[in-house]
Amino acid sequence: MKKQIISKSFIISIIMLGISSIARSANLPPDLKEETVTYTVNGVTYKGFIAYDGNIKGKRPAILVVPEWWGVNDYVKMRVRKLAGLGYIAMATDVFGDGKVASNPTEAQQFTGPFYKDPTLAKSLLDVALTKLKGYSQTDVNNLAAIGYCFGGYVALNYAKQGADLKGVVSFHGGMGGVAVDKKLLKAKVLVCQGGSDKFVSQKDVDKFKHQLDSIGTENTVKVYANATHAFTNPDATATGKKFNMPIEYNEQADKDSWNDMKMFFGKIFTK
Repeated sequence: MKKQIISKSFIISIIMLGISSIARSANLPPDLKEETVTYTVNGVTYKGFIAYDGNIKGKRPAILVVPEWWGVNDYVKMRVRKLAGLGYIAMATDVFGDGKVASNPTEAQQFTGPFYKDPTLAKSLLDVALTKLKGYSQTDVNNLAAIGYCFGGYVALNYAKQGADLKGVVSFHGGMGGVAVDKKLLKAKVLVCQGGSDKFVSQKDVDKFKHQLDSIGTENTVKVYANATHAFTNPDATATGKKFNMPIEYNEQADKDSWNDMKMFFGKIFTK
């Protein structure tokens, strides 16, 4: 009888130890794995940036991240890391080629001009980038989304409007123009996060875009954050605005609120 009691106690201890180990592993800080990836489109080499949490086993939703008009800089890499910390695999896309990063607005305008002139131009680039991301064993190819910042929001929205195979798309202070909204092509649900004091994208433009989405029955949410300017999510925006005399500045509250709105949006669109 005594041996049985000892045996049962030993087994219970082992079970509890196992449960404790699982709990600890579940609460481990993210073990971020990150790398620069290259891919070629029409003879031009593009350099993306991927990150995911190595502690998570198996597949998870994947997010394509289109940067501001500056290119794949430290800011967009920070966003990719934050998405990885949330349990996704994320990839910042290079749309300028060779990983070029603009150092001033004039250079940025030169890089982005062709995409504003022809809003279909980025589709082939994002198609290849998305294929690269889908090739990772961590990617759940049935749960894909794209997000973009400023110029990147414009590009991401146009990518979705051209029929990209995405569950959802999120634009942070992005442009509303580009290709027409087409019910036959737009598959993604849409979240627009816009600053109430944006001098580059007017409320009229935002309302017009929402009306277009509503008219074809696309599930969409438009969030407008009071007193937030263009580029409100970027902590460097205030300094950049002063340096180049641009009406942009960082808004910490709007940054947090829009990020939380994105997280809730993803929680709704991604399936298990």
